[in-house]
Amino acid sequence: MTTWTTVLLACAAAYALKLAGYLVPATWVEGERRSRVIALLPVALLAALVTVQTVVGDGGSLVLDARAAALAVAVGLLLLRANFLVVVAGAALAAGLLRAIGWG
Repeated sequence: MTTWTTVLLACAAAYALKLAGYLVPATWVEGERRSRVIALLPVALLAALVTVQTVVGDGGSLVLDARAAALAVAVGLLLLRANFLVVVAGAALAAGLLRAIGWG
């Protein structure tokens, strides 16, 4: 399978998924409890993605390096209600400094 075939299949799958969202009956997403769950699904998926990208190394092994420390800095800045750009810059600075001194 060529790269272009993969890209075209991914585009078709994304379009089909988007179309399926419009075809879901409204009764499936009505209700207070369902609405809260549906609203929080993107947050849960993003948190899972960040966690996997932070602590999984080559071959699926657990790795605690500069990425984990940068995530801890980002969480700390978020708890302090820092601006998003400050959070990203702080985490990048922490990771960069730790890698400069040879950790991670």
